[in-house]
This record gives sequence, C-alpha cells and structure tokens, in this order.
Amino acid sequence: MTGAAQQEWNSLPQMMLDLSRNWHGRPMLRHWRDGAWQRITWGEFAARVAALAAFLRAQGVVPGDRVLLVSENRPEFPIADTAVMAIGGVTVPTYVTNTQADHTHILRDSGASFAIVATTRLAERVRQAAAEAGITLGGMICLEPGAPGCIDWAQTQAMPADPTPLLAEAELIPPGRLACLVYTSGTGGLPKGVMLPHRAMLANREGVARIATRLQLDGTSYLSFLPLSHSYEHTVGGFLLPSLGLEVVYSRGADRLAAEFQEVRPTVITAVPRLFEVLRARIEAQVEKEGGFKEKLFRRALALGLKRLDGRLSLLERAQHAVLDRLVGSRIRDRFGGKLLALVSGGARLDPDLSGFFLAFGLPVIQGYGQTEAGPVISVNPPWANRRVTVGPPLPGVEARIAEDGELCVRGALVMDGYWNDPDSTARALVDGWLHTGDVGEITGGYIRITDRKRDFIKTLGGDMVSPAKLEGLLMAEPEIAQAVVAGEGRPAIVALLVPAEGAAARVQAAVARVNGKLSTIERIRASTVVEPFTVENGLLTPTMKVKRRLVLEHHAATVEGLARRG
Repeated sequence: MTGAAQQEWNSLPQMMLDLSRNWHGRPMLRHWRDGAWQRITWGEFAARVAALAAFLRAQGVVPGDRVLLVSENRPEFPIADTAVMAIGGVTVPTYVTNTQADHTHILRDSGASFAIVATTRLAERVRQAAAEAGITLGGMICLEPGAPGCIDWAQTQAMPADPTPLLAEAELIPPGRLACLVYTSGTGGLPKGVMLPHRAMLANREGVARIATRLQLDGTSYLSFLPLSHSYEHTVGGFLLPSLGLEVVYSRGADRLAAEFQEVRPTVITAVPRLFEVLRARIEAQVEKEGGFKEKLFRRALALGLKRLDGRLSLLERAQHAVLDRLVGSRIRDRFGGKLLALVSGGARLDPDLSGFFLAFGLPVIQGYGQTEAGPVISVNPPWANRRVTVGPPLPGVEARIAEDGELCVRGALVMDGYWNDPDSTARALVDGWLHTGDVGEITGGYIRITDRKRDFIKTLGGDMVSPAKLEGLLMAEPEIAQAVVAGEGRPAIVALLVPAEGAAARVQAAVARVNGKLSTIERIRASTVVEPFTVENGLLTPTMKVKRRLVLEHHAATVEGLARRG
C-alpha cells in the first residue's frame, strides 16, 4: 500500500499511526544531530507519539485542551503535534521568533493549558507571557534538558507505550473535530486563531495526492526549512508529504541549503518567493564573477530558455538550446541535487519573471496559492501544465468563484470552522459556506490568477502576514511621528513613510528603533524616510482625517521602491 492509495482516514493522527503500522521500518524523518544525519523510522515515530500521548494524559491533558507548541523544525515537533491531536487535544503552533507580547496574546486568547517548547530561553518567555496573560499552565515540557521548572522531554519518553490502542482511539476522532489553532494576523493588529478541523488538512492531502502519484514521489525525499509553525509547512511538511511516502529532511538553516541540496538530493522543495530571489542572486553573482565566455553562454542559455517557455524557438534555436542546456542548464540543476520534480512556491505572489529564470534552466518551479483559513492549500500548478502567471487550478474538491466585487471565494472541506473567540470576523469571512479570501482575482480556463489584495494586509515576499494597522499605530504612538504608512506587499522587508511631528524630524529614526524593539523579526521596519504631510488638500487624507493608504503608496511608489532596495 502507498500513502496516496488511502483516502479513508477521519483524522490526522489516525492517518499517521495507520501509516506507521504499514511502514514500520521505513525512514520517515531525517535531522542533523551530533554532527551527522540521524534517521527516524515510521515505527519509531509511532512509539514516541504513543509514549508522549500517555505522558500528557498523566499530566491531566484532556480532549479539547489547547497545547502551545513552540519549536524550530525537528522530529519532536510532529511527534508532539500528532500526540496532542491523538488524545483529542488541540495544538497551537507558534513561532520561535514571537515576542513575549505575541505569546501573551496567543495564550490569553487560546486559553492554552499546557506548553511544549524547544529551549530554556523559550520556556522563560512563555512562562512570563502566561503570567502576564493570567494563565496558569498545567505543565511545560522542554526539549532542552535541565530547563528550570520544566519537564525534560526524555522523561516523556521514559515509559514505552503501544501505539495500537492509540490508533484505535484515533479512528474514532470525527473529521470535523478541531485539530489545531493557527494564529494569523488580523487587520486590527492582533493575530486571530484560525480553527482548522482534521477534515481541512485531510482535504488538502487528498487534493495533492493525485499530483504526487503522477510524479511518482513515493520513496523520495523532501527538504523542509520553512517553519513548521507556519500553516503551509504545518500541513504540507508535517502531514501531507510524509503521508505520501516522502522522507522529510529537516534543514539546518538557509545558510546550509546549498550544501544540503547536494547531500539530500530532494525531489520536492517548498519555498516562499524570497528564497527564489536569494537563489537567483547567488547564481547571478557567481556567473558575473566567472565572466567572459562562461557568462556569455549563461546569458544565451537564459534567453533561449525563456523563448522556449513561450514556444517561440526557431529550428536553429532549438538545436542551440539543446547544446546549451547540457552545458549550462544541467550544471544549474545539479546545484539543486539534480533530482527535483517540483520546486513549489507559496505564501506570497511569485513574479513570473522570477519563476521564468528557473524554468528557463529546466528547474520545475510551480506556484501554488492558499491561506491559513483553507488548510491552507487552495490551488497549485501541475508541473506538466504549468502556467506561471497563475496560481494553478483549484485542488480537486475545491469550488472557486469570483464574487461581484472581484473577490475570490472558495468552498469545500478544506475551509476553516472560523476564528477562535471571534464570531464577527468569522461571519465576515464565511458566508453561506464560502470563504471570502480577501484576494481579488480571475479564473480563466480553470486556472486562478490573483491580481490584487482586498484585505488590508501586507504579505511580504517571504510569505509572512503583517498588519499595517498595528505597525502604523505603534509608530504614531511615538511623540516624534505624526503620520505613518508602511509598505511591503510582495517585497522582502517592511518599509515606512513617516511624517514627523513639528520640530522632531531629527529624532524620527530613534522613534523607529524604539518601535522595532517591540516587534517580532518579520514585522520590523528595515528602512524608512520622512515625507511631506498627508492632507485633505493633497488628496491623501479623507475629510474624516483617515489616511488614504493606497493613494499614499501610489504617490510615493518610487520612494517605496528605493526603500525596499535599501531594506
């Protein structure tokens, strides 16, 4: 039996434990520890899940309890994720880069009663956040041994447990039961807890399984480096791809990717557009360094590759392209391990020129689309019918339509139950079963194309969601700043246009530094500049004194572009 053949699971832990029974000795996870790659089989995974599930029960975790999970990518993350869900709990995955204020809000809003954290430093941050939130945690497990006031992870694994009874329990979990709360930023600045039931992520898995089967991914490897706390990696790297038979290899970090492409030789990589920009820049820099004849060959190969994508090669150019592909294209593909079948981009818009650069050299870059509220995968381009100006057709089982105002709406089992403790936002997002995505788009020939964003969010090139209202509010709370507009949609960093308070222009940067000290890494303002005031007279302020953000950004487009390059 292959993972792609099974479609009868009701819950994520049922799927994972069932596969563990069938793939007992098969490699599942690979991670770097003690100076070497270490492997964990499916059978070992199930045993560790069962031991942790029994331990959590003994600690008083009961069905419906929310469990905070704060860790970088490592095997303990999916083990904890699966164990919590298997006993009916709800995981709350959060970023290791979150500020204490972020943790305070999430703990207060979710009402988490237990926490699993990676390090002593994170344990202290979560403990302080819980105190600030007025939450008493029933316990905290730390993966790093010896953390004060924490249970050592090794202690949770001390008593072996049989996964078979746990699988029997997991089979009784209904598909509609809440599996996890994934917090995503809202327009008001505070993250909202997206309620994802098991069926949402299982629907994602079933939709992608057909592509995986055609690509023959079973038995290959997947290189994972996006944070597992991100909804995209949480579903795709945590459950979807391993269940399709891929071994998940946890990267040691972005700075080691080039070496890991060669070591791991993955067939699948999922990334955000920012990584593609970095990789293109590295390739371009090396080519320029080599210069001369090699650079000329590269430029010609790129030009012909782009023409090939558009189907415009002459007979002579086809022959040239075939030769250059062996001389240049094969070398570039080898840099990625030489086995890639899908290099999937998601999380933010991928510029067609950027994807074209890689496609020109035969690298299978495909763009997908989704959001946390939809499990999160909504659509993806199949490699054999890739239209790079689109985000592909909806996954099987996903209905998509364009509303009268141009907003893309989707419906299906993948859609969330709503926002935790936020019925008003839920009512706005879910109307008659349709999820209003907040994105403006069009559907042509069954393929979705996103043309704009309706919601007042910034989605950076790295795929991170940032609330401009939050940042602008914090900036204008500083006495030196009278008005502020931040930008960063589709860009690698957040930048700001600032109007100083009277006589305070020289102290604006000090104010920005203070604000950055209150923000998480992804929210920080990387570059800013002082601009003329936004007024009713210049058309940048409404009569009710509200800044017209879009007009401000259009008016200062060149300035924003310059700041983005600096940032």
